[in-house]
Parts: sequence; C-alpha cells; structure tokens
Amino acid sequence: MELDSIECVSSSDGMIDDDEIPLHHPHIIHSQYSSSKTPNNNNNNINNSSSNNDGIAAIHSTTSVHELLECPVCTNSMYPPIHQCHNGHTICSTCKARAHNRCPTCRQELGDIRCLALEKVAESLELPCKYGSVGCPEIFPYYSKLKHESVCNFRPYSCPYAGSECSVVGDIPYLVSHLRDDHKVDMHSGCTFNHRYVKSNPREVENATWMLTVFNCFGQCFCLHFEAFQLGTAPVYMAFLRFMGDEMEARNYSYSLEVGGNGRKLTWEGTPRSIRDSHRKVRDSHDGLVIQRNMALFFSGGERKELKLRVTGRIWKEQQNPDGGACMPNLCT
Repeated sequence: MELDSIECVSSSDGMIDDDEIPLHHPHIIHSQYSSSKTPNNNNNNINNSSSNNDGIAAIHSTTSVHELLECPVCTNSMYPPIHQCHNGHTICSTCKARAHNRCPTCRQELGDIRCLALEKVAESLELPCKYGSVGCPEIFPYYSKLKHESVCNFRPYSCPYAGSECSVVGDIPYLVSHLRDDHKVDMHSGCTFNHRYVKSNPREVENATWMLTVFNCFGQCFCLHFEAFQLGTAPVYMAFLRFMGDEMEARNYSYSLEVGGNGRKLTWEGTPRSIRDSHRKVRDSHDGLVIQRNMALFFSGGERKELKLRVTGRIWKEQQNPDGGACMPNLCT
C-alpha cells in the first residue's frame, strides 16, 4: 500500500481562516523524549502489582501515541504525509491545505516538513477496529486499520432509498424506522407480494425510482425496488430485491418475480443483493427482472397508451436437507 496516498479525511471541504481554526489539543513532537517517574509511597504493593503496572503502562503508552496521531484540528487519525511546523506542532495533510499553510497552534508557516518520526512510530502500533463497541473483535496494524474499517462487517449501513441521495447511515432497525418515518416507505409483513404499477405516460422516463416497498419475513427485512430508466436509447422497467443485511446472510434467501398479461408472462428467480451494494450498482448490473417498454405495453393491454403492470413474487429461505445435503426451500406462510 502506498502510504503517501493515504490522507486524513475531514468533514469540512471549505478553506478556514487562521483565526477560525478550532484547536482541540495541539501536539508537539520534539527530537528527544523525556520521561518522569511518579514516586510510589506504598512499598508493600510494589512486588505484587509490578506485572499489572507493566500492562497498564503499555496501555497508557499506546493510548498516548494514538492521541499524538490525532490531528489537533479535525481530530481524525493522521496518515502519511504527516506535517509539522518548525516548532514541532503536527497537522494532517487535509487541514494543512485548509489552514493556508499556517500552523493553527503557533501561526508559523508550515512549509513542507514531514514528521517522519511520528509516521515511523505509527508503523509499530496495533489498534482495535473502531467498530469494536458494536461487536468487531479485530486488531490491526495502524496503517491496515483504515482499510479494514472501510469493509468491516460491523460498519453501519447506508440508507437503501434510491429516490434521493440520502446520506443517513445506521444499523438495520434504525434504517427501517428511517425509511418508514422519513421516506414514508410502505411496510408489509409476509413473504409474498402482488403490486400494480400504473403510469399514464410511459414514454416519460426520468431515471427515478417509482416505488420502494419493505417486506418483513423470516425475521429479516427486504427492499423491493421497481423503477424506470434509460437503457441506451430505450426506456426499460426493472424490479429487484435487496436484503437489509450482509452479503453472506443474503445468500440464505431466494426470491422470484413474475409480470405478465394477455396470456404471456416473464419470470425471474435469483438471490437478493445486500444493501451493501448500492442501488445503482445492482440496477446497472441488470440483476433483476428487466422489462422492455414494448413488452411492458403489451402486458398492459388496451391501446398501449398507459402502463399497467402487475408484479407478483415471493421470498423463501434455503434450508439444508439433513438427508441428502441439498437445499430445500422453506416457504413463508
């Protein structure tokens, strides 16, 4: 991994004037480190607690170095290149640019001085994943931690609503409540569905999601998407299912979709995609029931001037057959 390409990411994009930079805890890196010892008046406990003190000292040491690696401006962890001013105050690359190349602590010009000592110290650190509080047990070297956290199974999920660029993240129960309360998404219980989609002018396609419905079955939640979008020069309609959970869990389920009319029908059967995959990624991979406009209008009947599609489907859980080892569908009733 190219360490020079990894930078601290700040939540603010704008430039900040020197006087406006919030300074949380300035860090000073000197060429020599001094240490001091606190006298211990309780001599009777020295031998009994020496091993405990060693462990506590190690924890405090790691914590102190980790604090040194926090940018004093944005408080995010710093990754190479870590900059410092002539007085030894450190700052991350992102905040250095926002601070007009002025040290936010002493207001001296930063220049291009790298804090190579602190970068080297970081290489020796092993830190727990930041999602440890929600269940991740992993510990990683400092420079591998960021990469793991970007794909950690315990990281929060993004809102699966596709009608807008929603930035809300959270766990599944929170996102279900968010979809219901903020996006006004229809919620249904059961593993079968029968939806009718009507559009008065099927020639107008604006790459917008028509409908998102959430189904609760087998104690899990699934998102049913149905939308219109341009495929080349022709509009198409697509229905697909996403699982509100991780990819490995999604593989335990299957679903089928069916659309038809005038004595004809199209069917689709597959595995729901995890909401870890973005809505656009699933849609652009055509992983679902895709209906061309001419076929959709044929299914609609009448004079083919109004789109009327009925999409039916069901969700089931694959179960292992203890006799033959093959998977057997467990249908929701």
